[in-house]
Amino acid sequence: MPTIFTHPAVPLAIFRAFPPEAITPGVVVTGVLCSSLPDIDVLGFGFGIQYGDLLGHRGLTHSIAFSLFVAGAAAFLLTGQRRQTFRTVFAFLFLATFSHGVLDAMTNGGLGIAFLSPFTNHRYFFPWRPIEVSPIGIRVFDRRMIEVVASELRWVWMPACALFLIAPTARRMWVIRAGHRGL
Repeated sequence: MPTIFTHPAVPLAIFRAFPPEAITPGVVVTGVLCSSLPDIDVLGFGFGIQYGDLLGHRGLTHSIAFSLFVAGAAAFLLTGQRRQTFRTVFAFLFLATFSHGVLDAMTNGGLGIAFLSPFTNHRYFFPWRPIEVSPIGIRVFDRRMIEVVASELRWVWMPACALFLIAPTARRMWVIRAGHRGL
């Protein structure tokens, strides 16, 4: 998995692609929290849950279903009955939450991601896995952690920064072409 400091790169980059009236600072903070939430499954180790179990690390909490549930619940709490805003906030929070599993599937270690859980516990990786896997637990900055951080800077933070910079322009172009129907 990427480090806990890298998962928030995705929502911090993509929020600028969404209408600013819907993606408030509170929604961005929620997206940052959602991007790291799937790793709550590491608490299962303390309860004897094995890595490859349904509730194990990179299992149910890294799935599409979990991302849909978390995004839906959080969007409802943040927007209530405002349908147009709900859809936009839901889309942002889904991408923020689901990005966790996507980044983990791009690492070079672990058992893979149970994207289709709870329907199957089969674990998946992407064919291209350039991100150095981060060790589970707290570690000091040794040689291994320097390699992990360097990998994350190259493969996650640099593209996220580029997206952060171009997202407003892309959003404006999309709005012009779509006739400002909104998301």
